[in-house]
Amino acid sequence: MRRQEFIKNCGFACLSSNVAILLLESCASSKTVSGKIVDTDILIPLASFFSDKKETTFIKYVVVEHPQLKYPICVFRFSEEDYSALLMQCTHQGAELQLFGDRLECPAHGSEFDNKGQVQNGPADRQLRSFPVIIVNNQIKISLKNV
Repeated sequence: MRRQEFIKNCGFACLSSNVAILLLESCASSKTVSGKIVDTDILIPLASFFSDKKETTFIKYVVVEHPQLKYPICVFRFSEEDYSALLMQCTHQGAELQLFGDRLECPAHGSEFDNKGQVQNGPADRQLRSFPVIIVNNQIKISLKNV
């Protein structure tokens, strides 16, 4: 094999593996739940984060949807009492974000945000809108004031 062919084949192999990883990440099952709006809050059951019937294993995040919300809210679980609720709207030009593991990515221009809403890669230059989260009676209560 000539050097030029070798470099070309290696380049295609690297590109193919990166695309495969991204496709597999995007196909991973993200749990979507419907929230219930009460006053200025949206409620979801704490059990939405259980990945088994024994309630011993937790998933890292759920996506909360409701017909009254223009964009979904991604809720990340860090510990029993520590959650982060982020509006899935890019701060660059308003596109709906996609979830890839523990990061949110804009399909329009490639901005990336971490699970706390901080910009990791532009062109966005502002963090995501976040909402206060508290746990009350086995419910996760997300305050939607000023959405």
